[in-house]
Amino acid sequence: MRILAAGDHFVRPDLLRGALDRELRERPAGAEPPEISELTLPWPHRPFGPVGRPGAQVQEASGTEEELIEALAGAAVCVTQMAPITARVLAACPALRLVAVSRGGPVNVDLAAATRSGTAVSFAPGRNAPAAAEFAVGLMLAALRRIPAADAELRRGVWRGDLYAYEEAGGELDGATVGLVGYGAVGRRVGRVLRAFGARVLAADPYTDPDAVRADGVEPVELDELLRQSGVVSLHARLTPATRHLLDARRLALLPPGAVLVNSARGGLLDHTPLPALLRSGRLAALALDVYDVEPPPPDWPLHGVPNVVTAPHLAGATRQTAHRAAAITAAETGRFLRGEPLAHPANPEVREAARP
Repeated sequence: MRILAAGDHFVRPDLLRGALDRELRERPAGAEPPEISELTLPWPHRPFGPVGRPGAQVQEASGTEEELIEALAGAAVCVTQMAPITARVLAACPALRLVAVSRGGPVNVDLAAATRSGTAVSFAPGRNAPAAAEFAVGLMLAALRRIPAADAELRRGVWRGDLYAYEEAGGELDGATVGLVGYGAVGRRVGRVLRAFGARVLAADPYTDPDAVRADGVEPVELDELLRQSGVVSLHARLTPATRHLLDARRLALLPPGAVLVNSARGGLLDHTPLPALLRSGRLAALALDVYDVEPPPPDWPLHGVPNVVTAPHLAGATRQTAHRAAAITAAETGRFLRGEPLAHPANPEVREAARP
């Protein structure tokens, strides 16, 4: 049995190999240990993006089809975060039976092509939930209290004592109404932290049981009502065709004057076009972004130079613990697959049984 650990410079191949070694240590008597080979993809030193031929591309992938096809020769399993599993790769690698993707969704896999080829695909929900939740709260605090701007000014030798003036002073999470758009693994953790700060927390998520939300001490509401009531809004929804530009000009206009908006989920959830005018007018008091409509933002990005914008280069999940959890989840899925057990997180469960080696 050959396994390819197609890592990158975050979820590294050695982390994947180590997790696989631990997971597959116990084998039936006489069984040969799997042969594990490694491939290092260039992300994050080179941004991810679409990979493949026009009309047959996968998204948020790293590396090339050619190098992956070569590395996958004879492999039955690929554990990866970013490898481009296109229809072309699948056709060139008929031995491939499982692709275990160490991220919240297998966007770098042509799922329809994998299903046609009988290749099982799994993913790793929640692997970065603690990191992403903590980062989202950090963005809220940074935006509310103008921490990055004050730091930049002080480094230039400017003491911004005027920020203590009443009209310039920031706000607190204690007593604030914070709206969470999406209440999955990350949103739920953010809500827990915000309640510890003393915030009133609202959540809009049509896929979550309202009684379960209430049990967390969070109020389930419709999205428009959440926007009307919330002084701070944080996005935690998945990006799908239905949620693209979920916060468009109409919905952004529902926010109360002086609201703070945070997006550390996916750039496509937010229509960026109205944002510069909203910030310059003060309708939005601050905007904190870790994800963008174009990544990385180009030099002529309209929000460059706009006041009260906090930015980070897609770092919400960037902790070492996330990398280790991602490796462990994919290794566990590989172990289940090789033992003939159902996958815990199948992306195409219809091929689960047929894909057994």
